[in-house]
Amino acid sequence: MNPVDFNRFEWNPELIERYNLAGPRYTSYPTAPQFHDGFGSEEFRQALVDSNASQAPLSLYFHIPFCAKICFYCGCNKIATGDTRRCEPYLQRLYQEMDLVTEQIDSQRQVNQLHWGGGTPTFLSDQQMRELMQETRKRFQLRDDDQGDYSIEIDPREIQPTTLPLLRELGFNRMSFGLQDLNLKVQEAVNRVQPRAMTENALIQARELGFRSLNLDLIYGLPHQTPETFAATLEEVIEMDPDRLSVFNYAHLPERFKPQRRIKAEDLPTPEQKLIILEQTISRLVEAGYVYIGMDHFAKPDDSLAIAQREGRMHRNFQGYTTHSNCDLISMGASSISQVGPTYAQNHHDTESYEAAIGDGRFATLRGLQLTEDDLLRRAAINQLICHFELDGDAFGKQHGINFGDYFQQELEHLQQHQKDGLLQIQGNHLIVSPAGRLLVRSICMIFDSYLDQNGLGKAFSRII
Repeated sequence: MNPVDFNRFEWNPELIERYNLAGPRYTSYPTAPQFHDGFGSEEFRQALVDSNASQAPLSLYFHIPFCAKICFYCGCNKIATGDTRRCEPYLQRLYQEMDLVTEQIDSQRQVNQLHWGGGTPTFLSDQQMRELMQETRKRFQLRDDDQGDYSIEIDPREIQPTTLPLLRELGFNRMSFGLQDLNLKVQEAVNRVQPRAMTENALIQARELGFRSLNLDLIYGLPHQTPETFAATLEEVIEMDPDRLSVFNYAHLPERFKPQRRIKAEDLPTPEQKLIILEQTISRLVEAGYVYIGMDHFAKPDDSLAIAQREGRMHRNFQGYTTHSNCDLISMGASSISQVGPTYAQNHHDTESYEAAIGDGRFATLRGLQLTEDDLLRRAAINQLICHFELDGDAFGKQHGINFGDYFQQELEHLQQHQKDGLLQIQGNHLIVSPAGRLLVRSICMIFDSYLDQNGLGKAFSRII
């Protein structure tokens, strides 16, 4: 059996049409629809206490839900305002939430990963950002050697000359810049006018300051995009030379996300055009030297993410692909989701309920899940496939104390069709996703998902591609 070639993929329109069903993105397993309100504040508190036994390092996430302007495509949990003073009550609750966490966990556990997301984290004033990091350092064991992955999401339209130097001073060493598209007509249609120079200058400054692994976010499927216009954007992006790229599929759900009602459905590219854009994008980025990490992510071969994939150390969680599989993820702020030991815990979505719970001296857990032994096994199998496109069932069985062929007998039978269609190679208990299957790896992972109706796979989710 041939080993995985991470630089190869195969575009097969017939297979894409057949397997492009609705399905999870597997940032968690079990997926969020399985979370329930029987797992609340007390259960999360106990999970934090129990996690101390492992002495695992920590990953911290802070959700900053404020934006100066609303991008019409956005489905994130955010608040549009021009007044940074509106952040103050929320920041005070973040500090209180940190106190609640540190009352339960060993404060000596090192923070190997930290991320500020949103919203637009740099909506905060310089003083507010400085204070948030200071309050974090008071309570957690942050690294001072610049060897952790300390990252932040950046809107280049909202940064000042002091912003990037301040972030570097505070300890950040990675950034993800929102770009989406460089075509002016597209930008105007989604209320995000952002000239190339604005993004490029921010990238140049970040490199000069010593930031590493700079990421650009693109979205395909936006109004007025065509294969030709997106190809032009891609050429300019390649010239800007980011270390990583995320190329997300726009899901038009105006019934769920009010800002999307400003986007006219007739202005969107057709499903056929979107597939052409995706195929062209993957082909061009691979040709330009990027490694196709999987799904919607690309990285240079010397980037830590590509190296972790080659070495079998990559992991997937609520922040996407990560190199820190051994960390307990503690997420703070409205709507954030923690993954601590064998549990998930999600905070209230709206800031009012979040702030009220924290103000009452309790965790703002809205719902969550305690994973079973079967959940943990399936999570490990899905993670191996979606991150590394390979699963050695015999080695997996030894690691987890099971007979892989017996335990997953039904799943292996279901996968025979994937093998016949050329998406997968199966030799005994050894599974390798083929170049044609990499785009459809979620379809393979779905076979291991015991919560899906295998006859109506993934009805609650968007399509795989």
